Amino acid sequence: MKKRLLKNYARLIVKTGINLLPGQDVVIRADLDQTDFVITVTEECYKAGARKVEVEWDVQKLSKLHQKYRSLETLSKVEKWEEERLSHRSTTLPCMIYLLSEDPDGMNGIDREKYAKSAQERYKVIKPYRDKMDNKYQWCIAAVPGKEWAKKMFPDLSTKQAIEKLWEAILYTSRADGDDPIDAWRKHNENTHKRCDFLNSLNLESLEYYSSNKTSLKVGLIENSMFLGGSEKTLLGNTFNANIPSEEVFISPKKGEAEGIVYSTRPFSYNGELIEDFSVRFEKGRAVEVRAKKGEELLKQLINMDEGSGYLGECALVSYDSPIRKSELIFYNTLFDENAACHLAFGAGFTNTLCDYDKLTIEECHARGVNDSMVHEDFMIGSPDLKIVGNTRDGKQVLIFENGTWAF
Repeated sequence: MKKRLLKNYARLIVKTGINLLPGQDVVIRADLDQTDFVITVTEECYKAGARKVEVEWDVQKLSKLHQKYRSLETLSKVEKWEEERLSHRSTTLPCMIYLLSEDPDGMNGIDREKYAKSAQERYKVIKPYRDKMDNKYQWCIAAVPGKEWAKKMFPDLSTKQAIEKLWEAILYTSRADGDDPIDAWRKHNENTHKRCDFLNSLNLESLEYYSSNKTSLKVGLIENSMFLGGSEKTLLGNTFNANIPSEEVFISPKKGEAEGIVYSTRPFSYNGELIEDFSVRFEKGRAVEVRAKKGEELLKQLINMDEGSGYLGECALVSYDSPIRKSELIFYNTLFDENAACHLAFGAGFTNTLCDYDKLTIEECHARGVNDSMVHEDFMIGSPDLKIVGNTRDGKQVLIFENGTWAF
């Protein structure tokens, strides 16, 4: 891949993704697959005025070994130094960059019950720090090719060719393959904000989803909530783009108000394993029945991780003619596949989708209907014939999506 394109991509992550301000600290989390690119991103951070950049390396194969050989007690423990680091970051609020490259099948075969129990115990310690940081810091999730991921997508190519092909796909779908990705994102953000403004002017009470695959679902929305998409702002007023790529306009639905059934349209990658060809039936907002051709037990585990994991935390609208869908690739990675089509998310909602969230405590946001959970997992439901109807609070119906794309 041309160095110029990779440098432009790194600059996009720093300038548009986290929108780094002079004097801020940065933490980069990445696998070992693309160390040269991590170095490039680090340099771009310093050029943009970063006070300090820290890189935290993750190795999926090591994570799998830890899951296999450590005791449940050891896996569940948040060490004192880990908690002190969380406390420090909840005060200093460094910008966070997450570079994904993991193998979609890399955690196959782990003891799922052991994993779930350890995650639940760790979350009890982590949650207060996470809540303290909520909506206060800039962050961005982006991706780089990993060997196993590239071969999963392009099994007929050599490893080198597959990595090159995946680089091309990442840059294209991230609007980073042109001469000025930052300007391309400026225009993209403007268009996304216009869609949000129109949807917010409708004062919607609920959304109804219909598709020929038998999807028939009605989801309630919180009063005085808003659709978001593209760049957003922290409570401190700093602009950032949380995902590169991103094509979605999203809102947090009202907990307890989802009725019907929905069918997946793309594989769902969860904790290094794939769930495929599945359906979810909701009653009174909660997933009460799930069926899947692959990964059904894993899906059942997900919706029972805690009290809120079986409820919806997000409704996201993505046109079926998005660049990711047009690529005709299945990425086996939620960052990309969720931006190929409309999706929903199990688990935590976003408090900043409430119009006056800056005046509310997290507890008050949850009381208004924003779901609370230790998980937030997106799954894709968009199809070529998906229809979405919006019901306004004054009793009107508005066509939002028709034939999988925007109706306005």
